[in-house]
Amino acid sequence: MDLVQPGLGLVIWMTLAFLVVLFLLGKFAWKPILTMIREREESIEDALKEAEKAKDAIRKLKSDNEQLLNEARQEREEIVKSAREMKSRILAEAETKANEKGDKIIAEAREQINAEKSAAINELKNQVAALSIEIAEKIVKQELASNDKQKELIQNALESSKLN
Repeated sequence: MDLVQPGLGLVIWMTLAFLVVLFLLGKFAWKPILTMIREREESIEDALKEAEKAKDAIRKLKSDNEQLLNEARQEREEIVKSAREMKSRILAEAETKANEKGDKIIAEAREQINAEKSAAINELKNQVAALSIEIAEKIVKQELASNDKQKELIQNALESSKLN
């Protein structure tokens, strides 16, 4: 069992070697290692801060994007509403113009019909008057063929004109 139990000299030498290595590490290696660890911690903290800033920036960008999206939607709705109103207004104007034009055409047609009707009535009256004159001439010619009848007609005309 000598192999399992170390001797007192070995323990002393191992302790002495450990203390020398510990002294050398403390003198030369611990400060640079601790400095590197501190720098690493600071860089990790800085990276975490930057990551938090990036998260905040992303949140801000998302909210800005949502706001822009909402504004774009509202603008689109306003444009669509405006287009609908314009369409309705244009249709109403076109309908009004069409109604006015239709009314004007109807009024002109009525005037033309009335004018043609008046012209036809006048022409009919003229034809009736001409026919009446012709008939009266023929009757008068037949009636006034004798001198006695002519004198009687003249006498009646004079008597009726004196009464008026």
